[in-house]
Amino acid sequence: MRRNPAPAELEPVEAFCNTATLLQGADEFARPETAGGWLRAHGYPEAVSPAELAALAEARETVRAFLVERSSPRTLDALNRLIRSVAGAPVVRPDGTFALRPAGDGPVAEIVRTVLEALLRDGLTGRHASRLKACAAPECRWVFYDRAPSSNGLWCDMDVCGARHKMRAYRARTGASAARKDT
Repeated sequence: MRRNPAPAELEPVEAFCNTATLLQGADEFARPETAGGWLRAHGYPEAVSPAELAALAEARETVRAFLVERSSPRTLDALNRLIRSVAGAPVVRPDGTFALRPAGDGPVAEIVRTVLEALLRDGLTGRHASRLKACAAPECRWVFYDRAPSSNGLWCDMDVCGARHKMRAYRARTGASAARKDT
C-alpha cells in the first residue's frame, strides 16, 4: 500500500520521481521500451536516445535528492544547476500563471521543465510547501504527498518502510541492552 497520489498540480513531480523503484531495482528510464511507455502515458515524445534517458534519470535523482534534503546547500546547488540547464528566467503569463522559459530544446528539457514548473509553482510555497516528500528510508526514496494534518509523515508506506525502520530501531535497542546484560 502506497499513499494516495499527490494533488493534480504536483502529479508531474511525483510521477517523474517515481519512475525508479529502488526497493525493486526497477527504473523506467533504464531501457527505451519502458521509457517510451512512460513518456507516452504522460504525453511526452517517446523517441529518446540513451543519452537523453540518462539525462532524465539524473534530473529525477536531482529532484528526489532535493525532496530528501530541502535545505542542504549541495542539493540546492544541484537543483539550481538543473533549473538553469533547462529554463531561462521565469515569466508570468497573461492568465497569471507561472512558467519557465525554455533555455534548451529537446524532449529532456521539455520534460524536466514541466516537472520543475510544478515543483516551483506548487511544491515550495502555499498549502503544498512541505507536503511533497521522499521516503526517509535511504533504500526507498519513493516520492509521496504527505496528507497528515501536521505534515510529519516520513515513510511512503508505514507497512513496509516504516515497519522496517521500527524493527531496526527495536533490534538496535534490544541488542544493545542484551550486550550490557552479558557483561
